[in-house]
Amino acid sequence: MAGQIKRLIDEIVEQRAKGNPLLVETTRAKLIFKGLNPARFHGGSPDDPKIIAKVRAIAVDLGVELEFEEE
Repeated sequence: MAGQIKRLIDEIVEQRAKGNPLLVETTRAKLIFKGLNPARFHGGSPDDPKIIAKVRAIAVDLGVELEFEEE
């Protein structure tokens, strides 16, 4: 299912920022520093298992529990 990476990234940002615009940008910057540019992914991006695994590992590093499960 296309777009899973985008949904996972959005969930990380949403949980960390909790609506604070400054924390949204800080979280996106942290993702970039960890090698994952959120701007590269959109709703139609193909689901690459290696990138999905990387997103999940970053979520663990950032202390975020991803609720979105693979379909």
